[in-house]
This record gives sequence, C-alpha cells and structure tokens, in this order.
Amino acid sequence: MIQKEEKKKIISNFKKSDKDTGSSMVQIALYTKRIQELLEHFKKHPKDNSSKRGLVQLVNKRRSLLRYLEGENNEEYKKTIAKLELKK
Repeated sequence: MIQKEEKKKIISNFKKSDKDTGSSMVQIALYTKRIQELLEHFKKHPKDNSSKRGLVQLVNKRRSLLRYLEGENNEEYKKTIAKLELKK
C-alpha cells in the first residue's frame, strides 16, 4: 500500500490545481507507484497468482487512462510519460 505521505507527494507533483486529486495524470502516477510496489512483491513471492491478477488489472487501467490522456491532451501525455519514465 502507498503511504499517505508518498501519496500526497505524488499528487502534488502531478496535480493541475490545488484541489486536484483525481485527474488522469494523478491517477496514472498512483497506478504506476502501485504497479512498482507489486513488482517488488513478486520478487519475494513469485507464486502469488491472485496478486498477479490484480497487477494485470492495474496495468490495464493505467493503459486505458494513458490512451484517454493521449487523445485529449497530447502535451500532458508526453509530460506524464517523461516524468514517470514509461516507454510508449
């Protein structure tokens, strides 16, 4: 789980305005952090198949949001990809 301090830090890095907590960029960043945590978990527990299903769901949600962001605002999409160091 993402700690409160880490979550606030991620939100502050990707938010559009002061009260923004749910924009596409913020959601993508939070999904990315959670995916990274799950990948670390799988290094210790490679046979945890129920968590692998959750990982696939998170990756699909993030992919869907990335496609949406690319169609709506290509500049923000490129910034988000660069900040999160994702390959696309």
